[in-house]
Amino acid sequence: MRKIDTWEAANGYAPHFIADFNGRFGKVPRSGFDAHRALREDENLDLILTHRVSRCVSNSLTLQYDRVIYMLDDTLQTRALAHRYIDVYEYPDGRIEIRADGDALPYRQYDRLSVADQGAEVDNKRLEHVLALSRQVQMERDNRRASDAPSRTNQDEPVRPKMRANNTRKQRELKPVDLNAMMLRSAELRAAAVEK
Repeated sequence: MRKIDTWEAANGYAPHFIADFNGRFGKVPRSGFDAHRALREDENLDLILTHRVSRCVSNSLTLQYDRVIYMLDDTLQTRALAHRYIDVYEYPDGRIEIRADGDALPYRQYDRLSVADQGAEVDNKRLEHVLALSRQVQMERDNRRASDAPSRTNQDEPVRPKMRANNTRKQRELKPVDLNAMMLRSAELRAAAVEK
């Protein structure tokens, strides 16, 4: 209604909007008592205000969270965690920490939605066909993260769509038949390019 279409115009209008909104909907508190208390030394706000999910550790010392496989380092401490539920902490800044019995555990990760960057690969006649196939698989794969994980818009990631895009499949829906069809399509496209 105010024809605001730039960040600068929106920021300029924000103080007026806030004052108007508070004037219409703000209420005076019943009591002026400040119920805040000082933070104790044993309290850590980072641990308190983080997204926390329980995951079960497998025999191979792996667990999954948000379509990423986390492989715990093989130690005596982690061996004792097999078949136990431990916590995955996701901090607002995007850090992931895996904790058991109050301790942060060392891990390596494998992203199941990893993307092959063809530009980083060496141009090779034999490799070109495989890279074209991997690009096609990536285009037809549902690349959304899990919906129960927190939003990462504060890390400049786009808002997650609720539904997967048309013509995409979950990773487990990509069958050998689909891969064969992709190989035939990429071979046809390659043959058509050679004929030109």
